[in-house]
Amino acid sequence: MDRQAILDQLVTLRDYVRYATSRFTDSGLFFGHGTASALDEAAALVLHVLHLPYELPGAYFEARLLPQEREQVLDLLERRIEERRPLAYLTHEAPFAGLSFYVDERVLVPRSPIAELIESRFSPWLDADAVTDILDLCTGSGCIAIAAALAFPDAHVDAVDISPDALEVTRINIARHAVGDRVRAIESDVYAALDEQQYDLIVSNPPYVNAAEWSDLPAEFHAEPRLGLESGEDGLDCVRVILTDAARHLKPNGTLVVEVGSAAEALEETFPEVPFCWLNFEHGGDGVFLLTAEQVRQFFSRG
Repeated sequence: MDRQAILDQLVTLRDYVRYATSRFTDSGLFFGHGTASALDEAAALVLHVLHLPYELPGAYFEARLLPQEREQVLDLLERRIEERRPLAYLTHEAPFAGLSFYVDERVLVPRSPIAELIESRFSPWLDADAVTDILDLCTGSGCIAIAAALAFPDAHVDAVDISPDALEVTRINIARHAVGDRVRAIESDVYAALDEQQYDLIVSNPPYVNAAEWSDLPAEFHAEPRLGLESGEDGLDCVRVILTDAARHLKPNGTLVVEVGSAAEALEETFPEVPFCWLNFEHGGDGVFLLTAEQVRQFFSRG
């Protein structure tokens, strides 16, 4: 069927979501950058083009698309199939913790379960009213740092990344959410540029994919910056640095929260004596641990 015939037969929002779902399924796309299925991704694509919210009343799905809107949906649909890039790189938009962030190929697409912790203000693990200084390591788009700044309005947040390109995106999002008075974008190899600054909360979604796993990832992941994903033979190169130097940068009653995803088993095998507290999530996700400053000093302090 040629393009014009498709445009003639597909009329409503529901038609285009259904059609995109079928095309995505037939094309064998991978979903894991904010959507979990072909249907979720199809809905996200169509709603983006139409500038409509995700929480859309059902009656809207019978709304008819204008000719120009139909063309735009098909154009974006074809790009998603042909380019095998995450949808967020095509729309330059990604949701995280109830907020919208600008993203492009310089950063990972936000999708960490840490969003759920931020929305709950890390309850019951933190006294939220006592948090004044937060460090987000490997900040990428700045989504964790900015969401944390908005969840803790009295806190100052340092958003750290080794990549100057990533920090350009961070600054776009700092401006978008008007938090420039409380969020600093800092170029640093983990803690290297932070001197002796200490924090109530250190949070990180660092690279944790091992070398073998990286080579087997679907094309959509290879569209993301490798620096943000791959971290050595066991996936723990960056995590080791975070753990080893965390004691110097946590306040006495501080807390460390780190996502290690698929490297969780390797982490426990590497540090079997450490009592990692693995956090649970209502909305999916795993591989996030919590340690207190006291535990960090006990097991990782350099003395």
